Amino acid sequence: MVDQPTPSELFQERLRSARDLRRWNQGELAEKAGMPPSSIAHFESGSRKPSFDTLRRLANTLEVTTDYLLGRVEDPTLSQAADPLFRDVGKLTGNDRQLARDFLKMLAERSKQGK
Repeated sequence: MVDQPTPSELFQERLRSARDLRRWNQGELAEKAGMPPSSIAHFESGSRKPSFDTLRRLANTLEVTTDYLLGRVEDPTLSQAADPLFRDVGKLTGNDRQLARDFLKMLAERSKQGK
């Protein structure tokens, strides 16, 4: 019988996995989420657990669901739109995501102008 990770262990793994998906170090995630880098280190080591507000802030910053961070779903992009474009954007690193956002914004502006 294989031991299942505890919810706390699963959160640690999922937080690290989501951060790695974006190719951010702990300091970069902390800066983007508006919290001290030591907080991310504590969450990933399991020495502290996030509040509900912090959990939501981390999920929003990482653009994953809280359900993913808590181990309730396997796919970090499960709640995103069914549009393949959004599914693919969900797999990009942090910097590439920003480039995609900027590009989509430029296309939307161009579309508004009728070009």
